[in-house]
Amino acid sequence: MDAPSQSGLAPLIAFVGCDGAGKSTVSEAILSWMQESRLTESCHLGIQSKSLGEALVKLPLVGKKIDRLIAANAPRGNPRHDQEGEGPTTIAAFAIFLLSLRRWRRYQKMMVLRRSGVAIVADRFPQVAVLKMKIDGPGLAEGKGRNAVIRFLARREKALYSYMVSYRPDLVIRLNVDLETAFARKPDHRYESLALKIAQVPKLEYQSAPILDIDSSEPLADVIAQAKQAISLRLANR
Repeated sequence: MDAPSQSGLAPLIAFVGCDGAGKSTVSEAILSWMQESRLTESCHLGIQSKSLGEALVKLPLVGKKIDRLIAANAPRGNPRHDQEGEGPTTIAAFAIFLLSLRRWRRYQKMMVLRRSGVAIVADRFPQVAVLKMKIDGPGLAEGKGRNAVIRFLARREKALYSYMVSYRPDLVIRLNVDLETAFARKPDHRYESLALKIAQVPKLEYQSAPILDIDSSEPLADVIAQAKQAISLRLANR
């Protein structure tokens, strides 16, 4: 896929990695640092399914039913959702598409800021190298749907992601972390799920955008210093 022109867009630095890699902590430090020299805002491009779910269950009349559906389809603590090849139910497919649509809307707001000259520090970034929603990929695999509705939603989701990945970040900082460190930082996550995500992180790519790999189990000050150095070099002429 040919990337659209980056002309007229303010810089974009994206932090990616497994849960527990320190994306939020490091990106917040970089945001404060970049704001000292240029207009910069943060943007979270994860699915934020927990906050959306909490809002949905508060809806009158349908809230309790949605709560039961979320519990039945929640991947955390539900091993069957880690199995390959098991397609979602229609109601789950709608929920997955809604999450992707929500990510796309936040992405659109980010692009408005970039076009107005505001640099962006992104916590997570959409990708299609690994088709896993929990690692910022699409959640519906086209062709694996149980019915026409699911296949339609999968095609629409694919279009959303095709647009989002067409704009390459100026620099992707990939924070790598070992399993024990990640689990110590995120004890509420399933150990096996974290292991799967960590194994997938090296496969992530962003339309040939430059990627800096940093070991986030190193001291925080060292991680931030490495990120600052790479960003300074990358944005020297921006």
